[in-house]
Amino acid sequence: YIDDFFFTSNESLNKINQMLDEANHFHPNIKLVRQIGTSLSFLDVFIENKNGILVTSVYHKEAAEPYIVPFKSDHPRHVFRNIIEGALLRAIRYSSTLDIFNQERRTIQLMLLYNGYPPRFIYTRFKEFLSQYISSSSSFYLLIPSCIETEIQFSTMRTKVLQQKTDAEHQLLYRVATITDNEQDEQAKDKFNQIKQQKEDKWDKCVIVHYKHEQRFATYKRDFHQLWNDLFNGTPILNTKLIVGNRNNLNTKEELVSKRPVMLSTTKNKYP
Repeated sequence: YIDDFFFTSNESLNKINQMLDEANHFHPNIKLVRQIGTSLSFLDVFIENKNGILVTSVYHKEAAEPYIVPFKSDHPRHVFRNIIEGALLRAIRYSSTLDIFNQERRTIQLMLLYNGYPPRFIYTRFKEFLSQYISSSSSFYLLIPSCIETEIQFSTMRTKVLQQKTDAEHQLLYRVATITDNEQDEQAKDKFNQIKQQKEDKWDKCVIVHYKHEQRFATYKRDFHQLWNDLFNGTPILNTKLIVGNRNNLNTKEELVSKRPVMLSTTKNKYP
């Protein structure tokens, strides 16, 4: 949020109020509305001060329905897998203790069951996700792969997850990397053109076919590859890589919502 922020402090309440009162005089059009307490919610994080220790967890709005993409909806399988992995990643990142994580894990499972996800599918996705951070030699992994057994085990897993960069961090690093001095502009352009040429050469040897995902096209990829092999068997065309991919169908909300038009980017030296 642009207009919302929070901070923690060990100062007395009187000193904090004095500091905020002084900040309200910096600009006549900017006024700070304070809310001081031992707990608060910020975006989708709930933060609480328990005897001087900050405890974090996932924040759920009371009025929000536990609705996600239903399992019976006409979407590719990877969409359902990404939903579960995203929820587990958020639970691990935001949960500061094992008990909080287990509580959020049960909330995720109930949400998935509520939206028609089969228990076996949930169990398998949990197992595949957690196996990335848990040793397969442990008895816990073999018996109960959908939950964490010890606080140390959860702390180790959470450390590994927190060390991974989020999508927002990747985008920030990309923007920083593209900011170069004038002396390096030509070198950067040459390198970019070289990489672009390599990518173009790579895709020149491929045939890419896209189609909109529908349940009746469940075997479309396999059938297309089989037809490709039958028609061009023994010909040089088989050396060309065939890629068959699908696009998600737009839902009613995406179709009806008015969107902002795409802004055209301006070049660096457009104006003198």
